[in-house]
Amino acid sequence: MTKKEENTEKVTDLKDLGVATQAISPDSSVVAIKTEAVVMSAPVEREPKKDALGRSYGTGRRKRSIARVWAKPGTGKIIVNGKEQDEYFGRKTHLLVINQPFFTTGRVGQFDIMCTVKGGGLSGQAGAVRHGISRALENFEPSLRPALKEAGMMTRDSRSVERKKIGLHKARRMKQWAKR
Repeated sequence: MTKKEENTEKVTDLKDLGVATQAISPDSSVVAIKTEAVVMSAPVEREPKKDALGRSYGTGRRKRSIARVWAKPGTGKIIVNGKEQDEYFGRKTHLLVINQPFFTTGRVGQFDIMCTVKGGGLSGQAGAVRHGISRALENFEPSLRPALKEAGMMTRDSRSVERKKIGLHKARRMKQWAKR
């Protein structure tokens, strides 16, 4: 066996990987790091997070709004700050935004939602409630995470109002400039 053939052995097991890396570099710390990296890459099965009442919690944020959301199995009733969703959010677009996580995951009418939301306007609050519902659903049923993540509902929308600058009317609006 030539020297080149010795270094090109097939690795079929984690133990073989340790032997192969030790043959390449006898430093034991390198072997520990490389074998640990292989073990850590295995997928971790998430467990549902529920309280004593069988509810899951999720916090949602959007612009200046913060929503605290509790989800439990039920008939599809959504209560926002003590009111029905239709009473609190008057626009149909806000109602569509709030119900998006259920349509995405195919869980329409299976969960009761109770949430408190404060700060910002109605559009920001609707976005915060959607984000909170997505997180609560993921905590209740971790298998829903890939669908919610792909739809972009697990990521906080970090856009907010740009601050006003000195010497300008608004954030970017300047005074009118006349050439002559």
